[in-house]
Parts: sequence; C-alpha cells; structure tokens
Amino acid sequence: MAEAIAFDIAAELIIKLSLDLKRTVCQVKAVLLDAEEKSVTDNLVKVWLEELKDVLYDAEDLLDDFSTEALRKDLSGGNKLTKEVRLFFSSSNHFAYGLKMGRKMKAIKARLASIEREANTFGFIPRDRPAETSFMTKRRQQTHSFERDDDIIGRDDDKAALLKLVLEFQSEENVYIIPIVGFGGLGKTALAQLVYNHEMVKNHFDLTMFAWVSDDFDVKVIVANIIKSVTNQAPDQNLEMDQLQTQLRDKIDGKKYMLVLDDIWNEDPERWSRLKKLLMGGAKGSRIIVTTRSLRVAEITNKCQSHVLKLKGLSDDDAWSLFKRIAFEQGYADSTNSAFVEVGRQISGRCGGVPLAIRTIAGTLSLKKTANEWHSFKENELAKISQIEGEILPTLKLSYDHLPFHLKHCFAYCRLYPKDYRIRVQALVQLWIAQGFIKQLNQSQSIEEIGFGYFKDLVERSFFQEVGERYPWEGLTSESVAGMESSIVDSNKIASDVGEKCRHISINPLLIPSLIPLFKGKKLRTLLHFQDNNDQKLSDETWDLIVANCGCLRISPSICKLKHLRYLDLSSNYNIKILPKKLPKKIEKLVNLTHIGCEGCLSLTHMPRGIGKLTSLETLSMFVVDKDGSHGGADLSELRLLNNLRGELEIRNLGFVKNAKEKFKAANLKEKQHLRSLLLEWNADEDDDEKSLEDLQPHPNLKKFYIAGWRGDAKSPSWLSLHTNLVSMTIHRGNFKHLPSFAQFLCLQDLVICDLTELEYMDDNSPKGSQGEQQSFFPSLKYLYLRDCPNMKSWWRTTKPIDDDSNEDDTTVTETSTMAFPCLSSLTIRNCPLTLMPLYPSLDEGLKLSNTSSRPLKQTIKMNINAKAPSTSTSSLPLSKLKSFDIHNIEGLDTHTLDECLQHLTSLKRLTIEDCKEVDLEGMQWEPLKNLPHLEIDNIPKLVSLPIGLQHLVQLKTLKIHNCNGLRSLLPVFQHLTFLEEFEVKDCKELELSGAGIQIFQDHTSLRSLWLQNIPKCRHLPEWLQHLTNLQWLYLVNLPNLTSLPDEMRCLTNLQMLFMERIPQLEERCRKDSGADWHKIAHIPDIELIQVGPSLLFIYFDDLIFF
Repeated sequence: MAEAIAFDIAAELIIKLSLDLKRTVCQVKAVLLDAEEKSVTDNLVKVWLEELKDVLYDAEDLLDDFSTEALRKDLSGGNKLTKEVRLFFSSSNHFAYGLKMGRKMKAIKARLASIEREANTFGFIPRDRPAETSFMTKRRQQTHSFERDDDIIGRDDDKAALLKLVLEFQSEENVYIIPIVGFGGLGKTALAQLVYNHEMVKNHFDLTMFAWVSDDFDVKVIVANIIKSVTNQAPDQNLEMDQLQTQLRDKIDGKKYMLVLDDIWNEDPERWSRLKKLLMGGAKGSRIIVTTRSLRVAEITNKCQSHVLKLKGLSDDDAWSLFKRIAFEQGYADSTNSAFVEVGRQISGRCGGVPLAIRTIAGTLSLKKTANEWHSFKENELAKISQIEGEILPTLKLSYDHLPFHLKHCFAYCRLYPKDYRIRVQALVQLWIAQGFIKQLNQSQSIEEIGFGYFKDLVERSFFQEVGERYPWEGLTSESVAGMESSIVDSNKIASDVGEKCRHISINPLLIPSLIPLFKGKKLRTLLHFQDNNDQKLSDETWDLIVANCGCLRISPSICKLKHLRYLDLSSNYNIKILPKKLPKKIEKLVNLTHIGCEGCLSLTHMPRGIGKLTSLETLSMFVVDKDGSHGGADLSELRLLNNLRGELEIRNLGFVKNAKEKFKAANLKEKQHLRSLLLEWNADEDDDEKSLEDLQPHPNLKKFYIAGWRGDAKSPSWLSLHTNLVSMTIHRGNFKHLPSFAQFLCLQDLVICDLTELEYMDDNSPKGSQGEQQSFFPSLKYLYLRDCPNMKSWWRTTKPIDDDSNEDDTTVTETSTMAFPCLSSLTIRNCPLTLMPLYPSLDEGLKLSNTSSRPLKQTIKMNINAKAPSTSTSSLPLSKLKSFDIHNIEGLDTHTLDECLQHLTSLKRLTIEDCKEVDLEGMQWEPLKNLPHLEIDNIPKLVSLPIGLQHLVQLKTLKIHNCNGLRSLLPVFQHLTFLEEFEVKDCKELELSGAGIQIFQDHTSLRSLWLQNIPKCRHLPEWLQHLTNLQWLYLVNLPNLTSLPDEMRCLTNLQMLFMERIPQLEERCRKDSGADWHKIAHIPDIELIQVGPSLLFIYFDDLIFF
C-alpha cells in the first residue's frame, strides 16, 4: 500500500511541476523561429538554442522515464502481496524513485527558468512564420532575367522540353502556366533565363517579362515588379492596388506575352488565384513560367502533371564537365594531372549533381594550387559544407527555414544516413515514430499514415527525389540544420568530438571497438549502423560498453536494460537463432517497444516468452513458433493482446503448434484490424492432418495474404471467401483440392497459386456470361501466376475438361471460353494442364506458358475483343499490346498456331521459343515483329538455318540461340541483322562459324557482346573478328577444338573483358607474358581463363594474377 501512495505522490508532483514547465516552454516556443534565424549569425544565440534543446530533451527523457515506470506498474502480474514484496526489495523502490524524480524535475525547472531569463536579453520577436528580412534577402539574392547560354551545362534536354511547351504546345487556355520544380541550387532560374532570352522566344511573343517573387507573396508587390519589367521603371509607391492592376492590364491585355515568376513559395491557392485573375487577359498562346521548390505550388498553378518540368541533378559526366570548367579556370590546378583529376572526380561526385554545389565547391578549389590541398579539402572541409564561403548553404538552408517545425525535426534526423544511401520510406517513418516526431492529432488517421504524409510533404518541397521505390539521400545537411544532437561517426576523431548533448548517431560498425573508449555521450536516443556486409558481427562486450553509456536509447540494433527503447531492428541477421541474444530475461520490461524488425532472420528458432505483454508493439515482422518447446519460447497465444500490430506479420512453423485449435483461436488474428499483410507458413515436414484453418481467421481489412505449406484439411477455410478487400493473394505448397471463387474480389490485383499438387479447379462455380456482357469477373486482376498444379485441367468445377487431342474444332469459341480477364496484364502458367480457363486477350506485359495446353491460347487468338474496330486495325487483335512472350513445351502447338499468334504481337519487345518440337520457324511470317529487339531460340530440332523471315527484324538488338543441334549455318540471314548488340550461341554441335568464304560479321559494328559456347566445329576464330570494333565482352566457353587466338584480336581495341573456360589448348598460349597468344590479348583490362577440373584458375586484372 505504501509503495502505491509514494508512486501516486510522485505522479502528482510530476503533473504540478510539468504545468509550471508548460508555461515556460510555451513562452520560449513563441520566440524559437526568431532565435533560429538569428543563430546563423549570432554565436551566443546558437549556444542558447543548444542549451534549450538539451534541457528539453532531458525533461522529455525524465517524463518518459516516469511514464515507463507507470506502464510497467500497470502491466505487472502476480497477486497483490507478491507485488508488494517484490517492490519493497526492488532496486527501484518507489519511495526512492519518487524522491529522485522530484529532484531531477526541480533541476530541469531551474535550468529552464535560467534559459527564459537569458532569452529576454536577446530581444527575440514572437512569431509563427519566417519573415522576409534583410538577412534572408542576403541569403537568397534577387534574381534577374539574364543568363549566358554557355554557362549552363547538362540542361539541353530540359531546355528543349521547355521550349516545346512555350512555343509549340496548343493549350485550350489563352494563358498557359508552366511550372519548373526542383530543390534549391538545381538551376531552375538559370533554365528559365535561358528560355526567356532565347531568340525564338523573343520573336514569338509581343511582350516578355521577368519578376522575382520569393517568400513574400504580396500581390501588390508582384504586380509592381511586373510593371517595372515592362516599363523599365518602378511605379509610384503611393499607388493603390486598384491603380496598379489597371496599369498592369493596360500593358498585357490582348497581347501574347511570356512572364517568368521566379522563386514562388506560396502554397495558398486563394492568394495565387488573386494574382492569376490579373494575368488572364493575355492573347492566345501567352505563357507564364513559374519556378518553385514546391510540388504543391506546381499543382496549384497547373493541374496537368505531364507539363510540370521536374529538374533532376546533373549526370556524373555533366557534373564533372561543370566542375572541371570552374575548378581549373584559374590555372593553378593542372587539368591533365591525374592526381587533380582523381580527387576532383571524387569531390564532384559528392555534390549530388547540384550545379550550385558544384560551382561553389569548384570555385573554392580553383584557388588551391596543389593536389594535396584538394585532397585535404575532400577529407576535412567537404564534410563541413556550412563552412564553405559562398551561396550553397544559405540556398539549401532557405528551404529548410520554411519548413514547419514538425518537418524540420524529421528532415534534420535524416542527417544520420550516409550519403547516397537509398532510404526506405517505411523504415524512416518508423524511426520518426520511435522518436516521437509524429503527432497524432486526428485519431481517425493512423500514426503511420501521418508519418507518410510528413514524408510526402518533404518530397513535394523537393527535399527528396524518388528513384524506384527508394529515395537517395544526398547528405547535404549540416550542423546548422541538424545541430549538435545528430552525428555520423565514421572515424575516431569524430567519435572523440561527440559531446554529451548528442542524441542521435549512426556509426561505422568496424570502428565501434576503437570508438568506445572515446565515447562521451550518455544521452543517446538513436544508435544506427549502416553496414555493407551483413556478416559483420559485434561482440557482446562491445554492446555492453555501448549500452552501459546509453540508458536513454530509443532506437538500437541491440538492447539490454533499455527501458526507453522504442525501435529494435535485427533485420537481415541471417544466422541469428534467438531474438535477440541479449534480450533481458523479462522482455515485458521493455514496455515502450513499438517496433521489432526481424525480416530475413531465417534461422530464428523461437520468440522470447513474455513478448505478448508488449501491448505498445506496432511492428512485429515475424513470429516463429518454438519447434518442440525446448527453448522456452513464446507460444502462439502470446499474440492475443497484440492488437496494435500493423503493417506486415509472418507467422512461421505453425505446424509445431500443440493444441492447435485452442492456440489458433487464442492468437486472435481476427481482432488485428491494422494488419495489412499476413503470412501463415507451415514447414514441409509437419503433419497437420487433424488441424483446421478455421480458427486462424484474419481481420477483413487485410490487403495481402500468403498461405504456405498447409498440409491439413484439403478444404479451404470458409472465411477466405469473405476477404474481398484483398489486393494480393498467394497460396503456395499445400493439399487444397479446391479453392473459393476469387472472381468477385473487386480489389484483387495479384493472384499466385503454386505447388498445389491436389488442386483440381480454381472456381467452384460454373462459367457464366457471354461476350459483351458486363460481368464483375476479376475486375482488378493484373497479375496471375499458376505453377505446378498437375491435376488442374479446368478452371471451373462443373465443366468437363477437354483434351488437346480432342476432335473439337479449335476455332470454336465456346460459352465457357467467352469468360475473359478484363484487365489482366501478366500471366504465367507452368506445369498446369489447363485446357479450359478464362481467356486473356488484353495482356500487355508478359505471357509465359510452359508445359501446359495450347487450347486457351488458340481460343484467345480467335477472340474479337473490339467488335467496333475495323477488321484491319491491329489494335482490335487479341494480345496486340503484349510486350513479352515466352513459350516452352506447349502441348498441341504447331507452326500454324504459333505463326497465327505472332501476327497479333505487333508490340512485342521480347520473344522466347523453347522446346517446341513441332514448330518449324522457317514456315512462319516474321514481318509483324519488325520492331522486336530481343529474340531467344532454344531447343528447336527443326531449325537447320536461321529463318529467312528474320531479316525483317531490323531492330533486333539481342539474339540468343541455345541447344539447336540441327543448326548448321547462320547464313544468309545473319548479314541483315546489323543492329545486333548482343549475340549468344550455346550448344549447337553442327554449327559452322568459320571456313572458306564465310564472312558473317563484317557489318556488325554495333555488336557489344559475343558468347560462343559448346560449338565443337569452332576450330579457330576467323579473321572476320577484326570487324567487331565496338565489341566489349567476349565469352569463349567449352570450345575443345579451338587451338589458338587470331592476330585480329589486337584489332578489338574496345574489348573490356575476355572470358575463356574449358579450352585446354589455350591454357598455355594465354599465359601472362610468356604465352604464344599473350601479345594478342595483353591490351584487354579483364582476362579470365578458367579450366574446370584439377587445372589452375587464372584471372588477370591488368597486372594482377590470382592463382
């Protein structure tokens, strides 16, 4: 009882003190924006800000400590007497704990009061948005309309695109707006200046104007600047807005004009609309070019995203050209000196393709006279861009200054990422959540959704640019942005500089042992390491040293007694067996833990017991059932209360669950409404004959569902047909004999069915509908993958399958075959004898058929998918949009059928024909494939020579021929394939490549790669090899009769790699320096000679030899 009273007293004390602190913090917060701007030029203000942040961090840690103890108290189990005894003897006795907390809180209050008093001496001005002050104007100088064309490098394509929109594009509106978007320093203004001053533009428009806008979006000021651009004289400052707008419309109405509005920041549509109304009186063809860092501004000014010009960084070559022009212009550095060039390229690469960064840094280097000075700059000053004289930091920081406070915190945190690191957005958002950066003001929106919204805001403000599914980090933030609380530790020197105020670090794991003795910070919240090698291991002693000094950690790759911990990521530790090795004995003490990442921990044997008490847990990527209970791991019932789980969850080793019905139900999957992806996996050696899936029902909000290895009841669970919100469904390895109909799943886009050896059909219903009727049949399905279902002969249960040798006329399109996937994009069928299934005329990505029936393909070809289209229109033909077609051992496929099919494939980019024994390629028409760039032919017994029709493939870039033992010659067709860049011939035993009069490669100057393998009749490489002047890669494999290399090898001056394997007679002849053929190939940078068996392996890289 006494301990409960002490705890309550401590809680009340915290509340009272925190109310006093709240008043102080609110007063300080009001002047933070002004203080942050002044800190750039006033070092005393900068120190004051660092002190403020430090005490606020300490206060937050203290309150977090208390809330953690309160949560532990609520979650502690056992009877009342047991708890009281345990608490009395606990090292964290709540009497002492309450007194300690009170003392710490009073100390923090005193520090804050001192900081508040000091703030009064600086004269800070309370405000809630950045001001357009003379200080900011100094950082971003006013732009003008002139730029020299020859000063701009790497923007030819962007310039051409902009000129086309300005001069050629026909818009419905009289005045059309063209936004140019990109982060600071990319050259948006320079590009606009180039086009503005272009002679064609000057001649095209009656009037051209240029106005600088910047942050202060004052319509009156902007109008005055436009008038000044027209008249070369500023209007009277005493004029009212109505008089100014009259003057403006007098100047522009009825005229075809072009106006550049440079550097717009305003994201308020209403303010933009007030200006736009005044500019709409121009004649047809008028243009307004807007430059901005914000995608939101672009969307406000132009709704058509295809006409928004999004600038990217310069290419490596263009960046180097710009760097070289500026860095060497003073003549101090020698542009022909390899020492300058090598370090210069490294520095140029660090600039992220940003022209302003390149110009600033190259300008600094142009005054340095020795290569050692350049190297010193790279090693020391480049990492401190804020100390470089010039405009780069002010320009980049200006964007940061305009961010809301919550986004500033999030962006500054990204400083922990190494340069060029490809950020995974989901992982970054989870880190932000763990640090408390995400504020959930709207309970109807999940905290992850809010976090993704934060990132979207940063993207729209051009702080990130998307590359694939990830975002490369340019690493251009500095201490002035991230402050002293974040640091990348990649050297002992930096480690020794990490002060006690540092809260977040990322480290090079190889330096950790030497880092520990130098490490000072004890207030760390984040400890990350980004390793290139997943096999790097850190000793227990190393982690003990770190954790002993880092009691406030919220994010870490390892834990021990870290009660503040929110985020634990063990992903890609492939050999880890226990999660994790250094977990405390009672994981339930980590009550703040919200994220446990263990993707790729394939050797994990079990989960720690007590994990089910972590009710704050939101991410648990994997739950592994203990195989035999010998590890003392958690059982499946510990998932019962983890209903805040969201994102993805994999549950493995389900076959080892004892009392399965009870445990399956106890897992309570149907209450986990936030989960979006669920994988249920059984091992292949598990016996589940008596088990049922009924009690593993997930919540219907699920978007992705994966069942693997189920060996129990052959009947699919009844709830599966209720999950109509699924977007992706995979069933892999199992003994299901039939599945529910997925045809009415309106959201389903991906369906994967494989290794179901007992499956007889896909749909329990009979086929319905006829061509032309609007049926909701797989309305969203885009990707269908069927593999290794040897008993599935029909899609539907009630339809009798038809054998391929049936007498039924193939041209008959029956009622069952009129069912078709309306928007299917990609289809794969392997080892499934399907003779009846829905047809697929609208495929546009890929079709792969292997060891299956040809009947559905034949029926698809016979379809008329667009009855309204003219019969001569290729767009009305089934499969006319298909890009990739692979066929392998198709039953019933003959030359006529394949030829008829290929007539439809006018959009094809890739064709593979394999193991089609009844097909004669010579009897086919190839003209419709004239634009085909990639062709592979494999194991076609009837192929004796290349089909004459291949000469029509004038765009063919890649040709691969494998396992065609009847092929004797490439003539006469090969001479016509002059656009080939890659040619590969393997396992063609009768092929003759050399001989009297054979000249087949003399016109193939485009060829980049040549691969010859297992061609017994290839006795020597003939003289035509000398014509392959652009050849870069040559592979010679298993040519047992090849006795030497020709002298013409010396003509292959662009050859980068020569690979030779299983050619016994060349082993001695190609030995470095001493071999008879060595002089013929000595110029090749990369030579590999591999002899399978007991012989040596030689690999030559320049002058290095490895044995």
